[in-house]
Amino acid sequence: MVLSSEEREQFLAEPHIGALAVVERPDRAPLTVPIWYQYTPGGELWVITEPNSRKAKAIEAAGRFSLMVQRLEPTVRYVSVEGPVVRTRPGSYELTWEMASRYLPADKVAGYVEYERTQLGEHMAIHMRPERWLSADMGAV
Repeated sequence: MVLSSEEREQFLAEPHIGALAVVERPDRAPLTVPIWYQYTPGGELWVITEPNSRKAKAIEAAGRFSLMVQRLEPTVRYVSVEGPVVRTRPGSYELTWEMASRYLPADKVAGYVEYERTQLGEHMAIHMRPERWLSADMGAV
């Protein structure tokens, strides 16, 4: 059963691990990688990555990407969105804190943010405007 607009946006707003896909080369299947993401219903979806990563370079070249999230319990449900990049911005302590707080227990956030800041180098946020949606809940039939 296809999800309503409200159901799919609410599901995407939950902290699932995303599968980001972007065309990297025309003679190959899309580059697909797991990634943390942030989304608020009605807004932009954004991810954080290193500016020189394969995915960042591919997203810059393509100007768009897709992201799919799913769950298995209590029913199989998924949402996939695709759209254009609408802006990028430099990474920051605040962005990393927001993202880490979405996925990690509260007592682990500060350590992760410090690790990213001191060990992983420069990051950037890439914002996408969802244009096309696919969704279903296999247990809702």
